[in-house]
Amino acid sequence: QLELVESGGGLVQPGGSLRLSCTASGFTLDLYTIGWIRQAPGKEPEGAACLSGGNGIRFYADSVKGRFTISRDNAKNTVFLQMNSLKPEDTAVYYCAIGHRELCVLYPQEYDSWGQGTQVTVSS
Repeated sequence: QLELVESGGGLVQPGGSLRLSCTASGFTLDLYTIGWIRQAPGKEPEGAACLSGGNGIRFYADSVKGRFTISRDNAKNTVFLQMNSLKPEDTAVYYCAIGHRELCVLYPQEYDSWGQGTQVTVSS
């Protein structure tokens, strides 16, 4: 059974940083495309960042480019999302999920096996 568990969310002030973790069980994560998808209250899910399996190609939404970094630690079977210069509009539940394609895309409908999510709140 493929399972992903997110952690690392919390309350942070604008301009602050958080690092989210997505730990896999039941499979070797580095062979799969992994995406971070977020959903703000009352809004549709949005792909924030993704990391392609194998070749490691990354894509970011324009709204997070230059502030967020997705990375992978194969020894820990974990994908991270480093989030810097956080803004109130980054407030959302963040999910990691397994992508359908070898080359990642930022469309939420291209992902399955979503984790339970971790809440990120950016507020003063």
